[in-house]
Amino acid sequence: MIDLSTNYMGLNLKNPIIVGSSGLTNSVEKIIEIEKNGAAAVVLKSLFEEQIKHDINKTLSHSDNTFAYPEALDYIKNYAEEFSFESYLNLIKESKRAVKIPIIASINCVSASEWIAYAKKIQDAGADALELNIFLLPSDVNNSSEQNEKVYFDIINEVRKQVSIPIAVKTSFYFSGLAKMMLKLSWTGISGLVFFNRFFSPDIDINNFTITNANVYSHPEDITTSLRWVAVLSDKLYCDVAASTGIHDGNAVIKQLLAGAKAAQVVSVLYKNDISYIGVMLKEIEAWMQKNNFENIEAFRGKMSYKKTGNTPAYLRVQFMKYFAGIE
Repeated sequence: MIDLSTNYMGLNLKNPIIVGSSGLTNSVEKIIEIEKNGAAAVVLKSLFEEQIKHDINKTLSHSDNTFAYPEALDYIKNYAEEFSFESYLNLIKESKRAVKIPIIASINCVSASEWIAYAKKIQDAGADALELNIFLLPSDVNNSSEQNEKVYFDIINEVRKQVSIPIAVKTSFYFSGLAKMMLKLSWTGISGLVFFNRFFSPDIDINNFTITNANVYSHPEDITTSLRWVAVLSDKLYCDVAASTGIHDGNAVIKQLLAGAKAAQVVSVLYKNDISYIGVMLKEIEAWMQKNNFENIEAFRGKMSYKKTGNTPAYLRVQFMKYFAGIE
């Protein structure tokens, strides 16, 4: 018997495939289908700081006499804030009643501000874990790397005061010292790190002079960035690592497990195919394990990590000397 189970952030998963935060996980009906097709867990579509603030402002803009009755301003603000959040809490509660797989809530956050108080309510609603999707583009020339990094620690420390459920941080690779930053994050007491966020990518429409979206979905070749860093860091961190971006088939999941990941988050491949493709990926993993006589994931997880392979140049080389030597 092939055992696909794994343990990620203290959650016992029946296999390593997690459906990541996206429109695929924004309703109970979709989450039921995800479970039926074999996924081990879901990360709910993120609740955004900006989304809450937008809902508040939208409600205020449709309200008459707001300034005539100053006390109404606070009432409307609080009602809009609670209503937006209440929908999210209901999604958690209803999903927990409908499926048996772990439900990981997600907050897309850019500051350690008033939203922190919501973390406790997410826990109380029944979420099995909380993923903090934190990303600050280091574009402000007036901010030092230390100032940018401090925001991450402020958010984590404040959230940890609110909840006891496992916390994962989904982060980027935009750090001046990525390896040291990930190590420091793992020291905070979080249970997991997810390598890496997928960002909004701007493009320019040269005919209409507008800024547009580019590269909405990931591509199979995008796996290389996360694969490198999972392999380099998974043995060194004080928390679990999950891989994300560019994971488009069972072989890609196997690669991340070999590098040392505990789980893999998939989204784009399910948009390109459909939810049923989870089953295809699981069969690919099982077939590979059977072919190589691995009875369980722990028998090979991390087998190709930086520490265990001893092949330092393979993961640390960033130039193309070997491949382009002699090419004019």
